[in-house]
Amino acid sequence: MELALAPETLARWQFGTTTVYHFLFVPLTISLAALTAGLQTAWVRTNKEKYLRATKFWGKLFLINIAMGVVTGIVQEFQFGMNWSDYSRFVGDIFGAPLAFEALIAFFFESTFIGLWIFGWDKLPKRIHLACIWMVSIGTVLSAYFILAANSWMQHPVGYRINKERGRAELTDFWRVLTQNTALTQFFHTITAAFLVGGAFMVGIAAFHLARKKHIPVMRTSLRLGLITVVIAGLLTAISGDQLGKVMFKQQPMKMAAAEALWDGQNSAPFSIFAYGDVSKGHNSVEISIPGILSFLADDNFDSYVPGINDINKAEQDKYGPGDYRPNIPVAFWSFRWMIGFGMASFALGILGLWLTRKKFMLPPGMRTGEDEVPHLVLFKNKALSPKLARCYWIVALWTLLFPLIANSWGWIFTETGRQPWVVYGVLQTRNAVSPGVSQGEVLTSMILFTLLYAALAVVEVKLLVKYIKAGPPELTDADLNPPTRIGGDHDDADRPMAFSY
Repeated sequence: MELALAPETLARWQFGTTTVYHFLFVPLTISLAALTAGLQTAWVRTNKEKYLRATKFWGKLFLINIAMGVVTGIVQEFQFGMNWSDYSRFVGDIFGAPLAFEALIAFFFESTFIGLWIFGWDKLPKRIHLACIWMVSIGTVLSAYFILAANSWMQHPVGYRINKERGRAELTDFWRVLTQNTALTQFFHTITAAFLVGGAFMVGIAAFHLARKKHIPVMRTSLRLGLITVVIAGLLTAISGDQLGKVMFKQQPMKMAAAEALWDGQNSAPFSIFAYGDVSKGHNSVEISIPGILSFLADDNFDSYVPGINDINKAEQDKYGPGDYRPNIPVAFWSFRWMIGFGMASFALGILGLWLTRKKFMLPPGMRTGEDEVPHLVLFKNKALSPKLARCYWIVALWTLLFPLIANSWGWIFTETGRQPWVVYGVLQTRNAVSPGVSQGEVLTSMILFTLLYAALAVVEVKLLVKYIKAGPPELTDADLNPPTRIGGDHDDADRPMAFSY
């Protein structure tokens, strides 16, 4: 690659690295907030201690995760001014609007009510305290929506005009930016994928404790909740992914063709299971595919015509001028498959787990079900799965918690790299969006510093999570079991200083 392109390449690497790292925390924050709120709701409704212990355990992991997510997310905004100033100048009027709403509305919900939830255990009545965590959950979802609306505008720009005198894009219809089908379908897909992450996270950690015969009542409940979440979210992720694929086919046909390494357009286009080819020559040397599936995924018709990479590249050259409008084909092809593969593997293991635990850990007659007994997985009534096979499932379930995180990461890599060479599809190319005054050395220095900083943060994050995961659910105190009935606490403890719950 020419030296002149080095700052652009480094800027893309830096933004990609920090974004993928940040997005490890986003889906877990969204899903854990809602799952924690659900567990606390169960405690308020039933007053069962296992739900309160589960709320405090998963709430603690949620707080660690959201703190790291906020820290890493701030870096994204700095990069717009540091490495992508031409992008910010050209589209700031549009891109900045949903981000401003995210900060003013969504982040306000999160920051305000998470503080009330953390410090309000012994100061707020149960139902008001419960409302706080639900408001946090709503805030995380709103935050995701506004950010995805901004990203969707980059994928499919609408509601704007180009001011040629000022050389920038200007917003004309903010409501259209927020409600276009790209934003709605991408939001649906991202949220369902987020709950796939949270469900698998819960399943893996619960399996870890159950394999060690620890905290059985809490972890048994958590396992079932996680498995149900994985199955429902996995199914909805597949449905929303199908809808997003159809939108992508109409708005970004090059991305769809690149995802399948379909070089030449054809009717009854196949879905490639495996493909290997020469990008420079524009064809596949080896290909294993299923005829008609891509046409159906794109247009609900097995015989529909799907344009190929070569056809679309020529059409875009005619429309936008000379150039290569193809993304990195191998990255688009394999990231699309890894996204689907790891996501559906989690879904399959969730179904298996629900089937194995369908009797709610019923034990054979004569076996105790005390705290120190490990519940064997049940295949048939009064017939337990062997301990060896049960342990195999615990191990598989533990490692499964990483699968949706991997799927989410590759999904975003596919979404962003498949759009290249456009940063705003059909409007602004990536090479024209970088900061003109930033040198190769400056970008390289900042990229190295951010990478080292994020590596250190990763060590902190993992150590904190491992520490509190191993510790398990906390023991409850009288204050936990008898929360105040009015704001500020009951009169006998009104003068007690506010306590940090964790």
